[in-house]
Formats: sequence, C-alpha cells, structure tokens
Amino acid sequence: MALTDLYSNLQLLLRWIHVLAGIIWIGHLYFFNFVNVPFQGTIGADVKKVVNPALIGRALWWFRMGAMTTFVVGLLLFVQLYMYVPGVGFGPSDLFSTADGMTGRAWWILLGMLLGTIMWFNVWFVIWPAQQKILAGVRDGTAVDPALPRRALKASRINAYLSGPMLFGMLAPNHYGGINLVTAVIAIGLGMLAVWRMINLAPQVGKEFAHAPGPAART
Repeated sequence: MALTDLYSNLQLLLRWIHVLAGIIWIGHLYFFNFVNVPFQGTIGADVKKVVNPALIGRALWWFRMGAMTTFVVGLLLFVQLYMYVPGVGFGPSDLFSTADGMTGRAWWILLGMLLGTIMWFNVWFVIWPAQQKILAGVRDGTAVDPALPRRALKASRINAYLSGPMLFGMLAPNHYGGINLVTAVIAIGLGMLAVWRMINLAPQVGKEFAHAPGPAART
C-alpha cells in the first residue's frame, strides 16, 4: 500500500470514529438536557433510587467515553490535516495557513475545537465527579450536598448551549470556508437560540403518554 493510500485511509478511519463518538456524546448530552431533566422532576425519591443508578450510570458511561474518544481522535485529526504535510513532515499545512495568513477553514475549526474542549472538560472534571457522588447518595439513601446537582446541571446546560456553535465550527471548514466576526456571531447566536428553544420545549413534549389509563378505562 502506498504511503498516500495509508494516509488517506487513516484519515477516513479517524473521521469515522470521530463522527460516531461525537454522535454518542452529543446524543447523550441532549438526552440528559431534553429528556432526563424534565423526567426527573416527575418522579419521587423511591423511584429515583431504583431507576437512576442503573439508567443514568449506563448513560453517563457512554456520555463520558463518547466525549473522551471524540476529543482525542479530534486532536489526532487536527494534527494530521492542519499540522502535518505528507512527504514533508510536521508543521502548518496549507489548510491551516497560507502566505495570506491563517485560513478561514482554520479559524472555524479552532472555534469548534475551543468549544469542544470546554465541553470535554465539563464532562470529565465537573459533571462526572458530581454525578458519581449524586448517584452514590441516591443508591445508598444518604444526603448529598445540594450544590452538586446544581453544579452538574449548570455544566450540562453550558455544554448544551455550546454544542450548536461547536457543531457549526466543525462543519463549516468543509461547507462554509469564509469567516468574519459577523458570520461567527450569527453562527454562535443561532446555535444557542436553537438549544434554548429545545430546552424550553422539552417539559411540554410527550405528555400524552405520561398518564396511561388503567385496564378498566381501556376496555
């Protein structure tokens, strides 16, 4: 296999892993914010003790592993595409900068990477440590510092709001190369607005199945 084929196939593999892991990560982020948070307000402590350690524990595993895989593979992709030139070696490629300076593509990807890094940090160093203590308290029936749920929810909400602009920054290099202050502000604003709308809509959806009639009412 030629080196160029190896380079292209490695890039394809990394992209596939990056996208799949990202879907797992952001999918669970949206599950927590749009589904789980409204649901938790409808159940009592006795139900939480049974449901949450098993359900949320599993969801958090996929959530944090998706975040870590997305983060690490994303860094590898960045190095391969923007900081390596086949046949030359490591250093800024034409995708990162030219004689005219940093490319619009590079600005977009750096924006996406910055937001993604903040989100990854929140998952591993804010949300997960807090959730470990919360789930242990629910399981064992012990009191939990009330600041922990608020801390975890705040970090999760921040991640949800950052996810829209982050995804735009990741997609824009291949589909929307130009960048300036106006386009960046519009992308960030629209992404956050979309998430805000979904968060506010979440408590209202799916209620038609929340209170099913009993057997007698169905006959």
